[in-house]
Amino acid sequence: MKITFLGATETVTGSKFLVQTESTTVLVDCGLYQGYKSLRERNRQSLPIAADAIDAVLLSHAHLDHSGYIPVLYKQGFRGPVYTHEATKTLCAVLLADSGHLQEEDARYYRKHGIGKHPNPEPLYTRNDAIQSLSLFNAIEFDSPLSIGDITLFFQPAGHILGAASIIIEADGKRVGFSGDIGQPNDVFMFPPVSLPDLDVLLLESTYGNRRHQISDPFTQLEEVINSTAEKGGAVLIPSFAVGRAQAMMHLISELQKQQRIAKLPVYLDSPMAINVADIYCRHSEYHRLSHQQCQELCDVATYVHSVEESKALAEIRYPHIIIAGSGMATGGRILHHLKRLLPDHRTTVLFTGYQAGGTRGEKLVSGETNIKIHNQWIPNRSRTVVLEGLSGHGDYLDIAQWLIHSKLSESTSIELVHGEPAALEKMRDHLKMTTPFNVNIATYQQTLTI
Repeated sequence: MKITFLGATETVTGSKFLVQTESTTVLVDCGLYQGYKSLRERNRQSLPIAADAIDAVLLSHAHLDHSGYIPVLYKQGFRGPVYTHEATKTLCAVLLADSGHLQEEDARYYRKHGIGKHPNPEPLYTRNDAIQSLSLFNAIEFDSPLSIGDITLFFQPAGHILGAASIIIEADGKRVGFSGDIGQPNDVFMFPPVSLPDLDVLLLESTYGNRRHQISDPFTQLEEVINSTAEKGGAVLIPSFAVGRAQAMMHLISELQKQQRIAKLPVYLDSPMAINVADIYCRHSEYHRLSHQQCQELCDVATYVHSVEESKALAEIRYPHIIIAGSGMATGGRILHHLKRLLPDHRTTVLFTGYQAGGTRGEKLVSGETNIKIHNQWIPNRSRTVVLEGLSGHGDYLDIAQWLIHSKLSESTSIELVHGEPAALEKMRDHLKMTTPFNVNIATYQQTLTI
């Protein structure tokens, strides 16, 4: 068995792992690159294998850095099955279509305003491309064995977001695990990840490989942010991933309002995708911690903003309010228009709810940049930027080390670190080498591992 690393190496985006045996070829994850331009340009490059030579795609979860390249693969001729959990299939029906729509919107905006180097910018794929690719999706349950050629596999819960899985495959007498994104053991929303079986090789995420989550109460921190911003008469802007994070924020706000710890400020969910996702979380309540009543309350806490015209109308608000909009790293979507308008206002608080990849606007804001480039304009930043601790969908390096220790891995298990920035990978490797018996390496782009 051979594994070729086509993404999520020395970066947290573009997750793609090509698995080849004597008779079968599968792609584990099929994600978009985000962040630095040099990485985003890989989205326009062909894979080192013809799309129609891939027998199947195994999808760990719905986030676009894991799923967002599937419509491109479809455009290139892939017609095999995409196997994933039922909840992930349902979420991807929303995310991929919305991703295509946003790319079309961005391309039109760039053409209209003459932004960028290309005279006629085109989307990587359209909404219609994404919808057509959804016909390939096949749902499988957790812990339900599946065979593809000479490969057998199963999915097991990984926490993180609804439907997220670690993928375990067996072929050629070897067993390999793909961790996917691993949630925190005490997540506000999701159940903890299930421990792993014995493996020969594990591809392990390292997003928080060099950082610990602060032991803090996200309810208390959010309470302070909202109240202090309201006292100044400002707005709270929350760039948020539409899946998981937006719903968690609405839950926190709902609970704080019920407890009368914050004023009942107007809350606007300016993300058609997140609006649809909230209902999906209610339909799959067996996979997360919230009750049906709590799901209903989080859905009721916000005013839903559907159209572009309704989004633009938010600019007329002159009193304290909260806007939740995509994307979570401020790389695109409606949040950009709100940032352009409100970053120059010192009363504004920009509240991030998770990891910000290098090269993204989110990372620039968190690092304190005083000028932010949006739509080819430099916007002065006088806002306050806050990162909400304790809400990340990823376990930190100690969480993941404990997860490994409590799994059934043997001392002979070899670990390949993926899905991390270089500093995080180095720290994670060192920590695991000091505290576990496993052989630990850092995977590199286009490296092929023979097992």
